[in-house]
Amino acid sequence: MRDPDSAEAFVRPFVVTAGRTIPLVDGLRIETLVQARPAALSAPLRFEERTVVQLCQAPHSVAEIGTALRVPVGVAKVIVSDLAAAGHVTVRAAHDLSTAAIERIRDLVRAL
Repeated sequence: MRDPDSAEAFVRPFVVTAGRTIPLVDGLRIETLVQARPAALSAPLRFEERTVVQLCQAPHSVAEIGTALRVPVGVAKVIVSDLAAAGHVTVRAAHDLSTAAIERIRDLVRAL
């Protein structure tokens, strides 16, 4: 039986994004907030996309999504942009973030 935390269970980021490194939606930043539409819960989505939709029933930053998926922020941006282009999530700039929110995002980025 394989340990799910072993190197064998690791999926390379380029597999998750089909080799793409540039998001379809321009301007996504680590602090960009993502919120999924409730209807997206029933959409036929891949594993990572489904995880983002479930997580983002409440707004989460791109950095938080990357941490939850255990992928680099660039990969999270590609996944979020695909979902946004398909209309499954909305993205918005995080204006007037509190110091606590900025520190939380910083810590999440460091954890990657």
